[in-house]
Amino acid sequence: MSEFSVPARFSVPENADCTDIIFGIAEREPDKTVFRRKEGPQWVPVRAGDAATQITALAKGLIAEGIGPGDRVAILSRTRPEWTLIDFAIWSAGAVPVPIYDSSSGPQIEWIMRDSGAVAIVLEDAGHRAIFDGIENLPGVKVFQIDGADGETGAIAALEAAGADLHDDEVTKRRATVAAADPATLIYTSGTTGRPKGCMLSHSNLLSETYGVLEGNMRTLLGPDKRLLMFLPMAHVLARAINLVALEAGVEIGYTSDIPNLVPEFAVFKPSLILSVPRVFEKVYNSARQKAHDEGKGRIFDAAADAAVEYSQALERGGPGLVLKAKHAVFDKLVYGKLRAALGGECELAISGGAPLGARLGHFFSGIGIPVYEGYGLTETTAAFSVNTPGQVRVGTVGKPLAGNSVRIAEDGEVMLKGGVVFGGYWQNPDATASAIEDGWFHTGDLGNVDGDGFLTITGRKKELIVTAGGKNVSPAGLEDVIRSSALVSQALVIGDAKPFIAALITIDPEAFPAWKDRHHKPASASVADLAGDDDLRAEVQAAVDDANKTVSHAEAIKKFRILPDDFTEETGEMTPTLKVKRNVVVQKFADDIDAIYTR
Repeated sequence: MSEFSVPARFSVPENADCTDIIFGIAEREPDKTVFRRKEGPQWVPVRAGDAATQITALAKGLIAEGIGPGDRVAILSRTRPEWTLIDFAIWSAGAVPVPIYDSSSGPQIEWIMRDSGAVAIVLEDAGHRAIFDGIENLPGVKVFQIDGADGETGAIAALEAAGADLHDDEVTKRRATVAAADPATLIYTSGTTGRPKGCMLSHSNLLSETYGVLEGNMRTLLGPDKRLLMFLPMAHVLARAINLVALEAGVEIGYTSDIPNLVPEFAVFKPSLILSVPRVFEKVYNSARQKAHDEGKGRIFDAAADAAVEYSQALERGGPGLVLKAKHAVFDKLVYGKLRAALGGECELAISGGAPLGARLGHFFSGIGIPVYEGYGLTETTAAFSVNTPGQVRVGTVGKPLAGNSVRIAEDGEVMLKGGVVFGGYWQNPDATASAIEDGWFHTGDLGNVDGDGFLTITGRKKELIVTAGGKNVSPAGLEDVIRSSALVSQALVIGDAKPFIAALITIDPEAFPAWKDRHHKPASASVADLAGDDDLRAEVQAAVDDANKTVSHAEAIKKFRILPDDFTEETGEMTPTLKVKRNVVVQKFADDIDAIYTR
């Protein structure tokens, strides 16, 4: 059993809470730009004093609307400035924000609202309102809509008006009732089975994350006059945590959910820092490579990419030689400079989290002059538990633990974590808490190792939870259950770990198949392999997949499937004696089929 700890030089005061960050800046530097708001083609500055004033006004409105200390208030919205203002306002009213992904389905929203006991929800627009209104039996829940319907006042103006008669001291009093150990947020995360569980993160957890990131060398690249364009969903714990880190460091933050126009926006906003999941870095690389090949410059790009990787690897070994330096300088003019320009021309670093980033991709970006600092964490660890930092980088690892935290590798290789960022437990779920936390150590379900210098490497997952390349956590069991409800389907195995989207391997029930062929006038002698591409067969399987997709958000939905020629059986090794699918066996045995899904 190996273990590594990083001591902290900071401490979180018992009476501290997350609102101290924004109100502290407003008190010290009221004219400092903390946010930038998109108005037409321009990004206009928002001063700390003005932000604090609006947060106070919104908090007064929540208090006037009956939101009490400790009440849960859900936020269902895309990434936009109002998300952060409302988040801070809920905290300032002494309440607990409950983020919900804007792509969530009705049943997912209903479960989170019911389980959290949320007394109110702030949702974005008419589309979200229609989904919410379709949920029955949520009596007494107050609903605030950011983008008001025609003739209706939006949530921001409505809340400001509702609290106009209250004194600002009411907010000050509410903030004074909050302690560092109190819940700061409930974030629901999918487990391997069953319903999503609410992770209780305290103000101390979020502040430990913030101070832990900035105590390391990362602060050297974060500070005044730096800019972060936030485009990850704010319901994602990584976005939420880095939002606080950036504010505390003095970084100016802009918000957008216009992903299709992200690259053009980079050119206008000119971010110093990019926070993303591996999928975005993959898209940047793949798009640039494809464009080069389409223009007949593929050989140059590929040679430049190889040189970038080689250059980054050489930097880790002590430095590149003269020949490699010369080659790198040539490609910098031909290729690398254009890639940096596509990201705004001023990007100094990127942070990657939410899913594994391949070593080659990490070396590529580092080699072109934009180092990607990869980290590791879960919702239960308030986002990053460990991260590579300037001067402390080993590409392929997820860095060292943040200050104030410890990692232990169990005898079976499981990664266990302990420290200031580790959550206190699952909301109203003592059994799940007890199984996850033992003697203060959180069992991650991941496999890995830690070297003598403290760099952590994740090698696999014990749990079946799928994490896509986009950082979306997906529990496969529910999808598989719905698909298997089709009379024609025998087994369904949902895949997509570290892949760009969710897919599935499907087997056909050998008993149902003959009757299906007869009904659809197919040759009686035709095998499943013969008809794997048949339109009628695929249409019926697609119908089952569509039914499954109705139970999840778009990001969790199955985008492609592949019909396998034979069913899973105990005799052929894919099933246990109790008729459970051996997931690892299937993934290995049908690796070529899985590759075909993602390459064709």
